[in-house]
Amino acid sequence: MLKVFQHHIPLSALAELLADGLFCFVAVLLAAQGLAAGRYDTIVGVVSWSQLLLPAAGFALMMSLLYAVFGMYRASAVYVGLGSLFGRAVLAVFVGTAIAYAAINTGGAGTQALALMFHVVLYMLLGVIAVRVMFHVVRRAVVAVPKVLIVGTGAEALGVAADLSLPGRAQRCVVGFYPAGPEDQVLSEGKVFARDLAIDDIVRRHQINEVIVAVREQRGGGLPMDQLLACRLQGTPVLDLAGFYERAKGQVPTESLKASWLVYGHGFVQGPVRAAVKRTFDLICSLLLLVIAAPVMVLAALAIRIDSPGPILYKQERVGLRGRRFMCLKFRSMRTDAEKDGVARWATKNDARVTRVGQFIRKCRIDELPQLFSVLRGEMSLVGPRPERPSFVTELQEKIPFYDIRHSVKPGVTGWAQVRYSYGASVEDARRKHQYDLYYVKNNSLFLDLLVLVETVSVVLFREGAQ
Repeated sequence: MLKVFQHHIPLSALAELLADGLFCFVAVLLAAQGLAAGRYDTIVGVVSWSQLLLPAAGFALMMSLLYAVFGMYRASAVYVGLGSLFGRAVLAVFVGTAIAYAAINTGGAGTQALALMFHVVLYMLLGVIAVRVMFHVVRRAVVAVPKVLIVGTGAEALGVAADLSLPGRAQRCVVGFYPAGPEDQVLSEGKVFARDLAIDDIVRRHQINEVIVAVREQRGGGLPMDQLLACRLQGTPVLDLAGFYERAKGQVPTESLKASWLVYGHGFVQGPVRAAVKRTFDLICSLLLLVIAAPVMVLAALAIRIDSPGPILYKQERVGLRGRRFMCLKFRSMRTDAEKDGVARWATKNDARVTRVGQFIRKCRIDELPQLFSVLRGEMSLVGPRPERPSFVTELQEKIPFYDIRHSVKPGVTGWAQVRYSYGASVEDARRKHQYDLYYVKNNSLFLDLLVLVETVSVVLFREGAQ
């Protein structure tokens, strides 16, 4: 993992991005060289190699962004399959080359520009196939899954082991468990090492790459801190539950979270500089998005008016920054009698209250576009925790630890939880999403905001299950 502005980036994803960018850069140079040696030398014959480097680099950057927008570096991309990844890559290649062709053709290059981009597409498709196959083979056959020793034998240890077994970049091979105190052993399977063995000796003997301390209560002398320190000095990372989930999963677990970790830990920076940068970013992007989305919003308004009786816009009270309430605007996607008894209900998947037009605009997130006006007013941000209704907030505050922390930042039109967790309609779903919201609040930065916006496009385009 590489830490960039407090956010952990998988090295495999970064390596894929760099490899794709390099292939795109080389594709332009190879295409230009091929044309210079043929009949289409008028487009490249008067251009030196040094003059080609900057356009090729710009094209590579654009294509890397398009690959990211099309979800090729998301955590889920590890196990969506080579066919799906190749399809996304082909779509990105044709979109990118169409943009590049339009840019070149403005100079009147004509047939030469078309020939150049045709050759670029061929080279890029070969590059896409080569990179995907290479990383697929390396991931499956060459690079061994990291080995992990879990310190603890209770429910927390069992939960960590289950999470580590899931496919993805956080997948690990659990070598065994080390008992760490008088906690009840709930393990029904898996190797449990004898307590008289030293943890650092186990790490050396089994070539373990990480040690995860999955113990909720670490006081009372139950943990052999001298042995854990020895592991650190040997170069083996030692992570507690919060540190593991934050680094590997992009979330902060609430079950084992303590106030002291929040107070003394790194992150949770909400200074004036960050606020000013975020506000400037919100104003520029929301104005730009409103201009781009204006035709879509007009069509959505007409479709809602024709489809079902009632207002086009739907206003609902939500809880925002520091618990202040505001009226959240959305395109109406439900019948007007959705809550005729006045009782607030969770929206569920395939909700019968949703209209025909509402089903479409909710899947494409068009119903969220009016919230851009709330961003302009300063009530919301483009990126942040999703605002909840006051009645739900009251319930969730009682059932979810540290729920109020999400109100230390402005709510967002989209957020880290929305691009990382599937559609939720229960208190348990709210708890899981809150763990992602805690990660965002702790590590929020302009870089993370940009990453969320890029992944939001992927979620919308490929219906990856976000709300």
